[in-house]
Amino acid sequence: MITGGNSGIGFGIAEAFKNEGATGTIVGRNQETLDSSLVLLGDNFIAINADVTNLADMERVFTATSEKFGKIDVIVANAGAGTIGTVATISEADYDKTMDLNLKSVYFTVQKALPYMNDGGSIILIGSNAAHRAYPSFTLYGAAKAAVIFLAKGFSSDLLDRKIRANVITPGTTDTPAFDKFVPAEQIEGLKTQFASVMPTGRIGQPSDIGKTAVFLASDDSSFMLGAELLVDGGMTYLSK
Repeated sequence: MITGGNSGIGFGIAEAFKNEGATGTIVGRNQETLDSSLVLLGDNFIAINADVTNLADMERVFTATSEKFGKIDVIVANAGAGTIGTVATISEADYDKTMDLNLKSVYFTVQKALPYMNDGGSIILIGSNAAHRAYPSFTLYGAAKAAVIFLAKGFSSDLLDRKIRANVITPGTTDTPAFDKFVPAEQIEGLKTQFASVMPTGRIGQPSDIGKTAVFLASDDSSFMLGAELLVDGGMTYLSK
């Protein structure tokens, strides 16, 4: 079950699981992209329109997923979005909306998933290198993602008796539709080129980079990892000036 699996990083994760023969559910709020994603993922996936900040919606997601596929092996809590603003400009409403989407929804997605999960399953959270680097106007988003990174440790500790592992993938700049939200269409390619020029890898990330990492964390190949953070950011956090 992948939240935000209908576009960007979430779809890259869903596609990587599909390529490994997995079955599952993608969750999102945009029916058009849910439908188009489902065409690409094929018959082994279902799509559910739901709001991850609504606990009743998430209960409905897990009930439907379990009825279709049985017990769940892997949860990917991917849904989230950046919020632009400084401590001087973010309103209380913006604060609540940002924390509900990027932190509260992650916590309760996992909580609601637990009765439907197999023991020995894998929980994969999605962080951000904004938790490690103070990007201008991303203070609140970075703080929420820093808390998500800690949740991987806390969840792993809480779930030791069920052998459910929680780990977190921390992306950097990734080629997703999120660019559309921050700059006009005619400036997007120039901005991507600018980001690529400061990346140690010489390119920005692709959703498939995150998807391949998620498949690893879902597999037995990562069975000795729990509470871990994998930086998949092209070296941006530790190597970029």
